[in-house]
Amino acid sequence: MLVMVSWELYPETKMDAFAAFSQMSEEDDAADLGLDVKMIGRWHDLAAGTGTAVVESASVEAVYSWVMNWAPMISATVTPVLDDEGARSVVKEKLG
Repeated sequence: MLVMVSWELYPETKMDAFAAFSQMSEEDDAADLGLDVKMIGRWHDLAAGTGTAVVESASVEAVYSWVMNWAPMISATVTPVLDDEGARSVVKEKLG
Protein backbone atom coordinates (compact mmCIF):
# COMPACT_ATOMS: atom_id res chain seq x y z
CA MET A 1 0.00 0.00 0.00
CA LEU A 2 1.19 3.51 -0.82
CA VAL A 3 0.71 6.11 1.89
CA MET A 4 1.23 9.87 1.67
CA VAL A 5 2.36 11.51 4.89
CA SER A 6 2.19 15.30 5.07
CA TRP A 7 3.49 17.22 8.06
CA GLU A 8 3.88 20.65 9.54
CA LEU A 9 6.51 21.36 12.16
CA TYR A 10 5.32 23.07 15.32
CA PRO A 11 6.89 26.57 15.34
CA GLU A 12 8.27 26.11 18.86
CA THR A 13 10.09 22.86 17.93
CA LYS A 14 11.02 23.65 14.31
CA MET A 15 14.72 24.19 14.94
CA ASP A 16 14.93 21.08 17.18
CA ALA A 17 13.38 19.02 14.37
CA PHE A 18 15.82 20.49 11.84
CA ALA A 19 18.73 19.69 14.16
CA ALA A 20 17.58 16.10 14.72
CA PHE A 21 16.91 15.46 11.02
CA SER A 22 20.17 17.05 9.83
CA GLN A 23 22.24 14.75 12.03
CA MET A 24 20.61 11.52 10.80
CA SER A 25 22.69 9.07 8.77
CA GLU A 26 21.15 6.72 6.21
CA GLU A 27 21.25 4.03 8.91
CA ASP A 28 19.47 6.33 11.39
CA ASP A 29 16.82 7.10 8.78
CA ALA A 30 16.28 3.39 8.08
CA ALA A 31 15.98 2.65 11.80
CA ASP A 32 13.52 5.55 12.19
CA LEU A 33 11.33 4.15 9.38
CA GLY A 34 11.40 0.62 10.74
CA LEU A 35 11.61 -2.65 8.85
CA ASP A 36 8.08 -2.52 7.42
CA VAL A 37 8.13 0.95 5.82
CA LYS A 38 9.92 1.76 2.55
CA MET A 39 10.55 5.41 1.63
CA ILE A 40 9.51 6.14 -1.96
CA GLY A 41 10.23 9.87 -1.80
CA ARG A 42 10.28 12.79 0.61
CA TRP A 43 10.07 16.51 -0.13
CA HIS A 44 10.63 19.44 2.23
CA ASP A 45 9.56 23.09 2.26
CA LEU A 46 12.10 24.27 4.82
CA ALA A 47 10.85 27.86 4.91
CA ALA A 48 7.29 26.79 5.76
CA GLY A 49 8.37 23.89 7.95
CA THR A 50 6.21 21.48 5.98
CA GLY A 51 6.79 18.40 3.90
CA THR A 52 5.35 15.35 2.21
CA ALA A 53 6.58 11.79 1.95
CA VAL A 54 5.26 8.81 0.04
CA VAL A 55 6.02 5.48 1.67
CA GLU A 56 5.12 1.89 0.92
CA SER A 57 4.02 -0.56 3.58
CA ALA A 58 1.70 -3.51 4.05
CA SER A 59 0.96 -2.21 7.54
CA VAL A 60 -0.70 1.10 8.34
CA GLU A 61 0.35 0.45 11.94
CA ALA A 62 4.00 0.51 10.84
CA VAL A 63 3.46 3.84 9.07
CA TYR A 64 1.82 5.34 12.15
CA SER A 65 4.65 3.99 14.30
CA TRP A 66 7.15 5.89 12.13
CA VAL A 67 5.08 9.09 12.23
CA MET A 68 4.80 8.82 16.02
CA ASN A 69 8.61 9.03 16.26
CA TRP A 70 8.22 12.69 15.28
CA ALA A 71 4.93 13.40 17.09
CA PRO A 72 6.45 15.79 19.66
CA MET A 73 7.57 18.07 16.80
CA ILE A 74 4.96 17.71 14.04
CA SER A 75 1.31 17.64 13.16
CA ALA A 76 0.79 15.03 10.43
CA THR A 77 -1.81 13.54 8.13
CA VAL A 78 -1.57 9.95 6.88
CA THR A 79 -3.47 9.19 3.66
CA PRO A 80 -3.59 6.02 1.53
CA VAL A 81 -2.94 6.93 -2.12
CA LEU A 82 -2.79 5.29 -5.55
CA ASP A 83 -0.25 5.64 -8.32
CA ASP A 84 -1.47 6.24 -11.89
CA GLU A 85 -1.82 2.52 -12.62
CA GLY A 86 -3.90 1.88 -9.51
CA ALA A 87 -6.08 4.95 -10.09
CA ARG A 88 -6.73 3.99 -13.73
CA SER A 89 -7.67 0.47 -12.69
CA VAL A 90 -10.24 1.70 -10.15
CA VAL A 91 -11.73 4.25 -12.55
CA LYS A 92 -11.92 1.77 -15.46
CA GLU A 93 -13.66 -0.78 -13.24
CA LYS A 94 -16.24 1.79 -12.11
CA LEU A 95 -16.85 3.18 -15.60
CA GLY A 96 -17.30 -0.29 -17.05
